[in-house]
Amino acid sequence: MRLALVGQPNCGKSTLFNQVSGYKAETGNFSGTSVTYTASKVRVLGDIVEVVDFPGTYTLSGSNPAEEITLQYLASHDVDVIINVVDASQLTQGLGLSLELLELQRPTVIALNMMDEAARLGMTIDGSKLISFLGTEAVPLVASKGRGVRNLFTTAYRLGSTQKIPDRPKYSKEIEQAVARISDILEPDLLPLNSELLAIKLLEGDQRMTELVSAQDHDVIQLVKRLQQEIEANCGQSAYWVISGERHGLASNIANLVVEQGEKRISWRDRLDDVLLHPVWGYVTLVAIFLVLFELIFGVGSAVEVPLLNLFEKLISSTEHLTASDTLIKQILVGTIQGIAGGVAIVLPYLIPFLVVLGLLEDIGYLPRVAFLMDSLMNQIGLHGKAIVPFILGYGCNVPAVMSTRMLEDKRDRFLAATLATLVPCAARLAVVFGLVAFYLGPRLALLIYIFNLFVIAITGRLLSNMLPEDSPGMILEMPVYRMPTLRSVTRKTWYRAREFIVEAWPLLIIGSIILAVLNYLNYTQFFNTLVRPLTWALGLPVEVGVPLIFGILRKELSLVMLGQAFGTTDFSAVMSSVQMVTFTVFVVFYIPCLATLAILKRELGARDMIVISGLTVIIALLAALAARGLMTVYTI
Repeated sequence: MRLALVGQPNCGKSTLFNQVSGYKAETGNFSGTSVTYTASKVRVLGDIVEVVDFPGTYTLSGSNPAEEITLQYLASHDVDVIINVVDASQLTQGLGLSLELLELQRPTVIALNMMDEAARLGMTIDGSKLISFLGTEAVPLVASKGRGVRNLFTTAYRLGSTQKIPDRPKYSKEIEQAVARISDILEPDLLPLNSELLAIKLLEGDQRMTELVSAQDHDVIQLVKRLQQEIEANCGQSAYWVISGERHGLASNIANLVVEQGEKRISWRDRLDDVLLHPVWGYVTLVAIFLVLFELIFGVGSAVEVPLLNLFEKLISSTEHLTASDTLIKQILVGTIQGIAGGVAIVLPYLIPFLVVLGLLEDIGYLPRVAFLMDSLMNQIGLHGKAIVPFILGYGCNVPAVMSTRMLEDKRDRFLAATLATLVPCAARLAVVFGLVAFYLGPRLALLIYIFNLFVIAITGRLLSNMLPEDSPGMILEMPVYRMPTLRSVTRKTWYRAREFIVEAWPLLIIGSIILAVLNYLNYTQFFNTLVRPLTWALGLPVEVGVPLIFGILRKELSLVMLGQAFGTTDFSAVMSSVQMVTFTVFVVFYIPCLATLAILKRELGARDMIVISGLTVIIALLAALAARGLMTVYTI
């Protein structure tokens, strides 16, 4: 049996998934797209069922890839039950999507999540009335605390076993007549949707469904166009807005009938936004919060890094004393240990605390507030407010950041957002910033590099925006309520993200370390260092950093790990000055994205744009590093 979790953003859907999923949950892409999903096996009433967590979507209108893929998948795949997660405190908005899902004519259960938040707002929801209006089951839930989760999945399992199909919501007489005329001449066996839902989607102007039907029966499309014109003539607006309006009106009426509104309790969370979203104090608080978090990440990382590095230094020393001769096998063994040490002692001590902090900020609900504060900056650099999403994702990894630019409708916005997203220091670059600058020069200077990074991104965005002029609309952003993060949720988010490094990046670190050991043994590193010597000379960097910069294109962590191998020591303060450390770090933060990001850029934007963005990042990195070098030189005088 397969259960699909579908809901709007910030409804707690992923929190629910994390409550029931195991550590073996898998993340993947829907076939032929970059839209991701997460799936896990869950035991329900003695049986193993598959739970698929879909990306958050407000509607099934197909206006963005997440909406389009959700509709396609639900319509054409074996989904036994749809679990529609609804924010009970925003019932009218959530029921709009619920009504669309009921049109699919699949067993559906409504998960009324955040019932505690609804109670805080003085809302009492009559569940029996809601069930009677929708014709399907509705289960109260507080996913963050595990309340109602078992009842939800047992209810969904029983619905899947009986295959009870809810009735489709009915619209006005004119819309229903149009739906009937279209569905009567459709051939449902050849199409993924039932005839009535397909008729509704055609009236709404769904592009993919229109193309699909047009390829089989052009007469149907001609009828749809005539009916759309009739509806617009009679109602004064397009069929899409008529249906959307009726759906919203129906959702609003149901919510009014099932919700009894009491007195709202003003809590500390309401007053907190007065500070965190203040036009002045909001930014002061933002800087203060990130300063504290940087200090915390550095404190934990440095406390773990020093003893681990000492341990591996002793291990390498013991290995080198096993034999006096300098053999290739000995170099490979030492290189392997150095690669393992790079992951354990240099990357993970900073990566894990960073991922924990990121998970906490997500679960608390602070990241959308960061997006709100930064929206004015997005508009200043000529980008749609939605572009803040790739920027936030970029601090975790540039790959999903670039993928998320698909939500932007305009090609110019996608190119600009993807370019700037590759400049955001991801978790891999964080290892370089903290392992080099924060460790040797202090966390405050590391924070200044992040602030400098934002400054460079803003200037770059402004220049590119002037070269590609176009007005970008503002942003309508939904603010989720503050929630108390759970240990279970944060732990699993941290594991899912750290697993990418452990499974994909760490083997590359070890292999790269071995390759560098072999190159050192064969005296080939001089060739590669000479190859990039004009660059390292211009930046005032030691010649030895050439190979680490080249290998850093594979994975950014390699730049730091292989730097220690290139110098023959992990005590970088003995071989690099403070100016060189900052210059090297700033260059690594900006220059050519890692191999995985380059692959995504090519898939999303094409080979030409990928090459253009790569060239731009090298120029930006060079100019930024030179500026940082100059500032550090003045500072240290």
